[in-house]
Amino acid sequence: MWFKNLQIYRLPTPWTVSAEQLEAQLTPQAFVACTSIDLQSQGWVSPRNNGMLVHSANKQHLLLLGTEKKLLPATVINQVTKMRAAELEEQQGFKPGRKQLKELKEQVTDELLPRAFSVYRSTWVWIDPVNGWLVVDAASAAKSDEVLKLLLKSIDKLSLETLHVQQSPVAAMTDWLAADEAPGGFTVDQDTELRASGESKATVRYVRHTLEAEDVRRHIAAGKQCTRLAMTWADKVSFVLTESLTIKRVAPLDVLKENDATTKNEDERFDGDFVLMTGELGRLISDLVLALGGEKTGP
Repeated sequence: MWFKNLQIYRLPTPWTVSAEQLEAQLTPQAFVACTSIDLQSQGWVSPRNNGMLVHSANKQHLLLLGTEKKLLPATVINQVTKMRAAELEEQQGFKPGRKQLKELKEQVTDELLPRAFSVYRSTWVWIDPVNGWLVVDAASAAKSDEVLKLLLKSIDKLSLETLHVQQSPVAAMTDWLAADEAPGGFTVDQDTELRASGESKATVRYVRHTLEAEDVRRHIAAGKQCTRLAMTWADKVSFVLTESLTIKRVAPLDVLKENDATTKNEDERFDGDFVLMTGELGRLISDLVLALGGEKTGP
């Protein structure tokens, strides 16, 4: 298993919470399916379907957030409420007031909820106690915030900070393209986005297209900056770095995939993948932080 996106946060080092302590703190917030009157339910799920909420291997921890949400569009609620309001007006001889409409809408919602379809999604969380990283496999900050909110509710006195670096990703990526030279250990791939900072927000995107240095420099000279850049690290992992320091489209390359050949069963394969992923991504994060001038601490 490999994370596809990396939202990166800093844990205090050393991380002194054991797997057993973490398990005990997550248990009260374990996932419970929606009842007939719930619109949404969130909680921790067993990553390996064995009843344990924390899966550990090689001093690395894996968590899984489960989210169930009822699909009940507002347009449906409003349509049924409008029909009920018309019926009520005919019965009582006058239009229902604001308070009456609100109560009617709540009643309609309660009636429709048991018949609504449910969708389920899961979000992976990796805790690296050794190096002090917490990484959420989420493409958007909103999805990551859901994880952080429940973590803060679950874990006593959790100290967690967003990763900050000395040089902004936008400035660094723009410099790399202008110099036509990637930082040590990295190569630039064929996808990038350059965006103007003015009101126009004029944007140029290259998708699976060779980046010609002169063309890119011309866009930079015109005031555009790089906001997304596809890269490869150590010939092992490809990814896209964004302006917010989110790492997207993470993919192990063939040199890493070949390491699965010696695994014997599903559990060994899962742990092997997890240990390989955390080891390689841990080094990737460290090298990327270094390429961005190092970690920024303090105010």
